[in-house]
Amino acid sequence: MQSNIFSGLFVGRNLVTLKQVDSTNTFLKNLLSNSTPAPEGTVIMAEEQFAGRGQRQNTWHAQPGKNITASILLNPVFLNIHNQFDLNRAVSVGIQRALKPVLGDKLKVKWPNDIYYDDYKVGGILIENILFSNTIKHSIVGVGLNVNQDDFPADVTNASSLKQILHTDYDLKALLSDLCGGIEAAYLELKAGREQELRNEYAGYLYGLNEKRQFKSNNYIFDATITGVTPNGLLVLQNENEELTFDLKEIEFLNSTT
Repeated sequence: MQSNIFSGLFVGRNLVTLKQVDSTNTFLKNLLSNSTPAPEGTVIMAEEQFAGRGQRQNTWHAQPGKNITASILLNPVFLNIHNQFDLNRAVSVGIQRALKPVLGDKLKVKWPNDIYYDDYKVGGILIENILFSNTIKHSIVGVGLNVNQDDFPADVTNASSLKQILHTDYDLKALLSDLCGGIEAAYLELKAGREQELRNEYAGYLYGLNEKRQFKSNNYIFDATITGVTPNGLLVLQNENEELTFDLKEIEFLNSTT
């Protein structure tokens, strides 16, 4: 384990780098459960993560030393427990802002929190909240980003990396610093009460916004258009007859890898 310092106000000022870990989210949760002092903004970065997780209990595959696998500790005690998705929005917006100068307008957020370039997944976010009474005591923000990986398993048909897209290698720690800076800025905006601006910005980044797509819900396949996301994070679709809303476990995109 090695500590380093980033240049942000607090995110990344306590940086712990690990050679190998099962999951950076799990490592950070274990620190907290063992009452280990960890200041807000602590970042755990691993060269190799052998049990990384995504949404829907999916496994996150990443070649050792070639990608960003990291977790950030935030303490959003100011956030209403019913507005947990606003933290998801802030993190997603922060990442979009950090990567837009490199990847341009094809960079999108696939609801709820995958990072897409065109129709290819380049990263994802997994936020785990630790609640105390009616307060979000801690949030562990896991970020995975495909950076210098050249190839992916044959069964992973929809993944890409910054290197595959831009044909250049990137310094992982410098890129992580940029991501942390973007996340920190958006998080502070959320703390300052600018959740509506973040909601609007997140909606503007939505993958498939105002485009007809194919979905599956309760074994029923249908076409609909993504029109937005509700304040509490439900996906809003419009079909020929009505407006529909869905939670994460209730809907599946069929024309892209989930």
